[in-house]
Amino acid sequence: MIENYDSVDVFIGVDVGKGEHHAVALDRSGKQLFDKALPNEEAKLRGLIGQLKRHGRVLFVVDQPATIGALPIAVAQSEDVLVAYLPGLAMRRIADLHAGEAKTDARDAAIIAQAARTLPHALRSLQLADEQVAELSMLCGFDDDIVGQITATSNRIHGLLTQIHPALERVLGPHLDHPAVLDLLQRYPSPAALKAAGTTRLGNRLVKLAPRMGRRLADEITRALSEQTVIVTGTNASSIVLPRLAEQLAALRRQRDEIAVEVERLVEAHPLHPVLISMPGVGIRTAARVLTEVSGKDFATAGHLAAYAGIAPVTRRSGTSIRGEHPSRRGNKILKRTLFLSAFAALRDPVSRAYYDREIAEGKRHNQAIIALARRRCDVLYAMLRDGTLYQADHQLTA
Repeated sequence: MIENYDSVDVFIGVDVGKGEHHAVALDRSGKQLFDKALPNEEAKLRGLIGQLKRHGRVLFVVDQPATIGALPIAVAQSEDVLVAYLPGLAMRRIADLHAGEAKTDARDAAIIAQAARTLPHALRSLQLADEQVAELSMLCGFDDDIVGQITATSNRIHGLLTQIHPALERVLGPHLDHPAVLDLLQRYPSPAALKAAGTTRLGNRLVKLAPRMGRRLADEITRALSEQTVIVTGTNASSIVLPRLAEQLAALRRQRDEIAVEVERLVEAHPLHPVLISMPGVGIRTAARVLTEVSGKDFATAGHLAAYAGIAPVTRRSGTSIRGEHPSRRGNKILKRTLFLSAFAALRDPVSRAYYDREIAEGKRHNQAIIALARRRCDVLYAMLRDGTLYQADHQLTA
């Protein structure tokens, strides 16, 4: 529920866009006060809000609070008006209740405004932006992009090595995340170049960045090279591509390490850092994701947070023939994945492990037990964030 909702006199629904937005404003009786498109510019947004503030207290509602909706939210907050957003799923369901099948910015803005006026429970409040959280959100998004590029580049290297020399791929493939192997592929980018270098030279090159495994890996590379005598078609071209891919992968990993340093700095500077890190299975990256996905949003209960994350079970029942609870396919996928991986990491904690083992003993599969554990941990996390208290070692994850 939006705080001070009962005091609102004007409801502005904004369908945000890259170049321009469409705004519809209604008073409490439903009378239309504004219905126009306006550019994505601060001056125009301030003018609209200033004009409508003359009618009373304003609630400013958007359908997208981030990216293209960031400027409207920032302007509205600076104008000291109430701000909220209407989640996409809720908007689609509400849109189905309105006549017509047209999909226009004007219609969407009108639906948002009507929902703001008549369905306050469908709205999600937005608190004043936290500069640290805003920076974390941008850095985490960039980190996600880098991870995708790392995966694609790594798969490409695996594919090329498998194509030209499967035995060599079996040796180097498991170590593509090591800088020594990427350096080696840049210096000796083909089976012929590796063979010509010899075991001793390969070992000398590898031990510079991998002192513990360098010599052993050089021996394994030499043995793998001896298993194949034929030259596969495309090997010459791969010797041009492989060093560039290895260089690209090394650069991406360096970028991710640099981003990790900045993320750690921001997380450690946040007031909730000690609260989050005190929970088993929560590290810097998990804490960063919890902050970016939960901060600024208001959840009435732990159940609301679990539903938002998509880890609350969904009950489906039809008469007496179909009944049961099933995993939700909705929710915030980033937060769901974060809580799932955090629960998995927490299996080293005795309390979490005991709950997981009990779920397995009851017949649940591994993923089902992890989701159940994540749901219980979500209740504890909600209480910790609400009260600002540290995790207690004697917390019991009881059913």
